[in-house]
Amino acid sequence: MLKKEVAYIRKQFKLDHEKLQIYDILNVYIMKETNEIYHYERQPFALVDREKQELYMGNFKKLLAGEMDQKLFELKLHEEAEEPTRVLLHQALVTGDVEEWHDLMILLVEKMLADTHYEKDTVITFVRGQYYQPTKTRNEEAEESENDEVFTNPFILCSINTTEQQKKTLMFDYVEREFKYNVLVDPIIKLSSPEQGFFYPSVTDGYSDVNRVLYCSGRANEPNQHFIEEVLNAEKTVTALEERAIFEEIVKEVAGDQLDASTIASVYEEIYQVIETHEEEEPPKLDYKDVEHMLTVSGVENVTAEKVERAFETIVDDKNYEIKASSVVPKFTSKSIKIDTKVATISVSPQDLKYVRQVNYQGKRCIMIEVDEDAVIEGFTLNTETL
Repeated sequence: MLKKEVAYIRKQFKLDHEKLQIYDILNVYIMKETNEIYHYERQPFALVDREKQELYMGNFKKLLAGEMDQKLFELKLHEEAEEPTRVLLHQALVTGDVEEWHDLMILLVEKMLADTHYEKDTVITFVRGQYYQPTKTRNEEAEESENDEVFTNPFILCSINTTEQQKKTLMFDYVEREFKYNVLVDPIIKLSSPEQGFFYPSVTDGYSDVNRVLYCSGRANEPNQHFIEEVLNAEKTVTALEERAIFEEIVKEVAGDQLDASTIASVYEEIYQVIETHEEEEPPKLDYKDVEHMLTVSGVENVTAEKVERAFETIVDDKNYEIKASSVVPKFTSKSIKIDTKVATISVSPQDLKYVRQVNYQGKRCIMIEVDEDAVIEGFTLNTETL
């Protein structure tokens, strides 16, 4: 599932959108004291108050926001479990009976409660509906609309949200003309910051993929592995942060701990080229042969395919492991690489890393950055010194 496909789906979640229909909504309230279902409520989404609909739409958009492999993870669903969730979700997706859909979602909630104790009262929200996707790109010069041919994609979305108690307040009563202590015991459902959830089915090449699910984490690089494996019965995921660490360890295993800035910059440029020239729909991945090529052309000495292959086996115990290229290199247009020292942290874009050097000056290690113009600090131009 690509970022653009998630963005397209997310864009549909607004009221009265012509390409989105939500049929039913089911809210399940879990009490932390008993870790059991305290209350549930199901109704057609069209009958929900419009103000509530807006809150729910905001929650769903928030759930689907974030970077792939950081907050959003496309996962393959397994069938080895005793009662595989893939079968449950597919049955709930295709049924036209709202009562059956309701019962299947309650079964899924019971799986969530089986081995987990919630620290706060929690609300689990399910919706079922469908969105429409054009079969072809709109032609501005043609008379026909992009809505003439569309795919109909049914879906189930689950959003899990914790609650919090309202703060105690002091209020003024205009009628009685006195100050009163206001105590509100009803909890607030934190729809603006969902804990986790999922969107089923995922999308591959524009088509619904019932064998995959989009898992959504509330915090970047912190997916709930227990929920993924035991509730969704999906494959264990690796975050972008973890993949970046894997890549760094493999490079250190092959090239050693110390590399000059130009070599590091060259490696990033090679990876960036792979991303830019990749033509397939699936995100580009790097195997040990790709890493061997990148290190060689970047000037690392004594690099062989066998040496990199052994590094893969040492670090991830799998010589055929593939690393997502997007997880390794920051985007040149928006992110920077940090150079950490005890004195300061310096941020530079990956393409400018080649202008950075660590040098020895009068017995002291110094960071030297080549620049084309005067350096300015808080509005003051630095004097240029000749060493």
